Amino acid sequence: MLLASVIGGYTLIGGLGATFYVSYFNTALIFVLILMLVVEVFYNPFENPENPFGSSESVFEFIACWKAPEEKMGNKGGSYLTFFSSGGLVFGIVNIVGNFGTVFCDQAYWQSSVAAKPLQGVWGFISGGLTWFAIPFTLATTMGLAYLGLSSAQGSPLLTEEDVMKGLAAPLVAQKLLGTTGEYAMIFLILMAVMSTGSAEVIAVSSIVIYDVYQAYICPFKPDLKDGQCILCSRYLRKQKGDEDAQLCDCKSTAKCEACASDTIARAKSTSTVKPHYTCETHKDYKEYQEHLLNYKNWCIVLCTFLSIPLCLFCWAVNLNLAWTYYFTGILISSSVVPIAVSIMWARATATGVIFGVIGGCAAGMTCWLTYASTYPGGLSLATFVQNTGEELPMLVGNIVAIGVGAVFCIVVTFITRWKMTPEIEEAEWDKTRDIDNPLSPWVAKYKGELNLDDGENFHDRPPLEIVIRKFRAAKITAYVAAVLFTLLFVCIWPGSMLSIDILDLSGFNVWTTMSRGWAFVAAAFIIIVPMYQEVKAILKQITQNKKDKLTEKENYTNGDSQPLQHNGNGKIPNGIQNQAYATTLGSNKHGSLEVLH
Repeated sequence: MLLASVIGGYTLIGGLGATFYVSYFNTALIFVLILMLVVEVFYNPFENPENPFGSSESVFEFIACWKAPEEKMGNKGGSYLTFFSSGGLVFGIVNIVGNFGTVFCDQAYWQSSVAAKPLQGVWGFISGGLTWFAIPFTLATTMGLAYLGLSSAQGSPLLTEEDVMKGLAAPLVAQKLLGTTGEYAMIFLILMAVMSTGSAEVIAVSSIVIYDVYQAYICPFKPDLKDGQCILCSRYLRKQKGDEDAQLCDCKSTAKCEACASDTIARAKSTSTVKPHYTCETHKDYKEYQEHLLNYKNWCIVLCTFLSIPLCLFCWAVNLNLAWTYYFTGILISSSVVPIAVSIMWARATATGVIFGVIGGCAAGMTCWLTYASTYPGGLSLATFVQNTGEELPMLVGNIVAIGVGAVFCIVVTFITRWKMTPEIEEAEWDKTRDIDNPLSPWVAKYKGELNLDDGENFHDRPPLEIVIRKFRAAKITAYVAAVLFTLLFVCIWPGSMLSIDILDLSGFNVWTTMSRGWAFVAAAFIIIVPMYQEVKAILKQITQNKKDKLTEKENYTNGDSQPLQHNGNGKIPNGIQNQAYATTLGSNKHGSLEVLH
């Protein structure tokens, strides 16, 4: 309850921006705690008598004399110091499939990617992925090896297999080596991880419910709006074939609208809880509609936060362990990977094909998973359901079938429903995506610097598609090259090179553990220092700009330009008023402008 209240509270108050800042501090603390555990296991700087380790050599000696259950885990030679492991191979495949589904289906990832500009977003995800990898790589290596070493020192396993599957190995190691400090370290580490992901998921689910369901199907702004029509005035944005004489939309952009600027300033000066109504004839209805949605979203955030409590209690009541939940995720959602990808990158993709792929793949994966699990002793009875369905091979089959069948169904049904595809139809499909916009904050205005554009009179003014493609080609190529190279590195080259060694000796073990430690230290330095540096740099830049704006306003006032909405020479409102209007907009919509992109 306490954790849910904290997550829901700052997410409700600060919105998407708050989740970014909280995630930074949570991540920084997570890395500090991980480094603390790494230093304790491999260095033992305070000569803790409860710590039998202190170096890679001592850890190696304990593990080398501890035999692995060969039949159960499939480790070559019954050693924990080998990468020849059938259990490890199954986990690796399920991990790849499940993480594909997790990333593609997670609305929090999409919100972050939409909020960032293409090139910065690409490099942000690349650096973020490499930084994140230090958490499972270093933490699992350190705590897993320490657990095996402690078990070897005791002469028997510290935990039962069931307790290990519940994820209790790492907390036990922290408790054994650091006592009460280790217990608090693990508690904070888990709390920080849950807070970071929990807040992002709460706002992501709320955004889907309000903007993708309620706004689109239950209470749309204009239910009878057709493709290509302006959401403000219902006129067509561009000329239509067969109706070239139709009157086109001439709605002004909010950046060019004096009435919107007046409304923003009036609401900024108002000290009342209830702000004045908008007066701009063009934008007032849509602005009030968005505030209406924002109020519903706030309630949805509260509801989603507290609904997570019974969900967690249910998982605990039916005795779902961490490994079962992790494996099952891939079966449930990995069928969406290819449908989501083709819906963005393939103009031929149809809604029917995407739906068939998602539902058909999930159903096929579930069927194969349960069928295979039913062949184990006890079948799918209540007493053995969690145990049998949690076996590695049924989970492996279910994951592979789900992602494979989802891809096949999606592609086949797409070709059935749209066999003919001309260049004209393809261009029309891409134009539809370019028309997805927020009239209060058009994407052209946000990217006018990258596209070398002037301020357009109308919010729907679009640069030619060729210009957009050319300007963002670097981001596209970077994403493709990075995806191919890192896939080859992490899926093929790195695992393949480790298989060149049957069982690690001391030198190989030192190389492996040193690599894991080095990755963690570099990642921690990057994730703590770089965001802080960028934020400070942005603040200083804004302070400098504010000083320039004040100086400009003072000069204008001295020259007799004292009217509150007096335009400057180029027809724009002075920067100081624009900054004030922008700040007020952020204050009235603390959840950012991202959600209204839908």
